[in-house]
Amino acid sequence: MPRHISNSHDLKNIGLVATDMDGTLTQEGKFTSSLLTALENLAAAGIKVLIVTGRSAGWVSGISSLMPVAGALAENGGLFYSSGNLESVALTPIPDVTNHRRHLATTFAKLQRQFPQIQESDDNRFRVTDWTFDVAALTLDELQYLSSLCQNEGWGFTYSNVQCHIKPQGQDKSGGLLQVLHKYFPEYSLDQVVTVGDSPNDESLFDSRYFPVSVGVANVMKYANELQYLPTYVTTSAEGEGFFELSNYILQSKPKS
Repeated sequence: MPRHISNSHDLKNIGLVATDMDGTLTQEGKFTSSLLTALENLAAAGIKVLIVTGRSAGWVSGISSLMPVAGALAENGGLFYSSGNLESVALTPIPDVTNHRRHLATTFAKLQRQFPQIQESDDNRFRVTDWTFDVAALTLDELQYLSSLCQNEGWGFTYSNVQCHIKPQGQDKSGGLLQVLHKYFPEYSLDQVVTVGDSPNDESLFDSRYFPVSVGVANVMKYANELQYLPTYVTTSAEGEGFFELSNYILQSKPKS
């Protein structure tokens, strides 16, 4: 099981924070003044922040330019936006976007025939690589069955506390983040990176083979029995307050000059 973040000796070397957004940076679905304070304090200390979210390209292009962060990955590792740049970098190549979206729509229609209650997410129209529908009141058994249906159609599947994602196989936050770190932030070794999340679509960020320092905000423990990989550490507080807690520990752990 994860250790409490106060017991971490790994934070003094952290130079980059790669964090999920919904349920990790947000508090009851909103950005708060505590979040902005945390991001500004990290930036002032020279610690870069990357947002790694399942949210759509349309949302993330704006967030990456408006928030005090170094950049953001959208659609669970499908696209990257560097800070202040509204043009995305494809992390999952899609040669024919129109045809790709058509195939995703066809798969969603097949799922909807078996689960008439599922509804396309509001932000789906702003997506490139994946297709989303609201997680609503789906049970764990239903989510696992939906995953198997997607696999049968040649797609991957994941879900968060907000949405379910039909996605290209192999596309996940870990793979996208590793690409971005290698190309845009080569000065950081992986033990200088802390990954942060709260739900099943963050699971690849908790894989210690790639990310030895990972943190779950407290609400991640709701999914403890569903995750193959658990974070190394966990905060006391949930959601955005947990991220604020983590940011304070990082700043307190930095060697004094």
